[in-house]
Amino acid sequence: MLEAKLSEAAILKRLMDAVKELVSDANFNCNEEGITLQAMDNSHVALVAVKLDAQGFKRYRCDRTIPLGVNVGSLTKVLKCAKDDDICILKAGDDADILTLTYESKNTDRIAEYEMKLMEIDADTLGIPDTDYDASVTMPSSEFARIVRDLSVLGESVRLEVSKEGVRFVSDGETANGNILLKQTAEAGKKKGSKPAKKVKKDAEDDDDDFEGVRIEMNQAVTLTFSLKYLVNFSKSSSLAKKVQLMMSNDVPLLVSYEFNQGYIRYYLAPKIGDD
Repeated sequence: MLEAKLSEAAILKRLMDAVKELVSDANFNCNEEGITLQAMDNSHVALVAVKLDAQGFKRYRCDRTIPLGVNVGSLTKVLKCAKDDDICILKAGDDADILTLTYESKNTDRIAEYEMKLMEIDADTLGIPDTDYDASVTMPSSEFARIVRDLSVLGESVRLEVSKEGVRFVSDGETANGNILLKQTAEAGKKKGSKPAKKVKKDAEDDDDDFEGVRIEMNQAVTLTFSLKYLVNFSKSSSLAKKVQLMMSNDVPLLVSYEFNQGYIRYYLAPKIGDD
């Protein structure tokens, strides 16, 4: 059986708010290491991967691997019934067709219990290849959200250019163009040195959690074009983490990664080819 106790319902609420625009149904795969979710959007342009580590829960028990097939929209509605600071307990039996969510108020004796029907979802877990990316940009998630939101008003696509100059976001609309350049913060250069990283791996850890500027590691210049609609959706995860990491290589899907205490949410987005 599964029993997972979160100290705050806010984490799950924010995760589902970020995922619901991309996927309608998905499997939560639960095992002794934690809970994972992986799903592609209907157009097969974007993939989202979520992990909640077992040690991040207040209490966690999962005797064997259990897939929980959920309708993301329905789960989002049930989670809206919880306050952000409510304790949230997830329970399901080994062959359960019901997921039980219990919300315990921290300040009162209020206990609310909801039951949600589970679904059988036949979805293959995709193997995400280990990629040595050519460029990595770490920046405040609020700044990333602002940039993609502002540029989405002008056009449908954004061109990301990473060079020695910095990272540039360019959107060419029918009536107006936007061009935003973020230079590497001086402190980042001092801490990391001026040489580009020989390898930039997707699990690269930021060694300074308090650093709030822009950090760029680059093996070679990268220029890719992406749909702004998807990036705006991804940026909704800024409520989960102060920083976002963009990992890029030419002709390879963009990785947008938000790491938080409980685990991570990562998005993979295929680049646009030609004038699409």
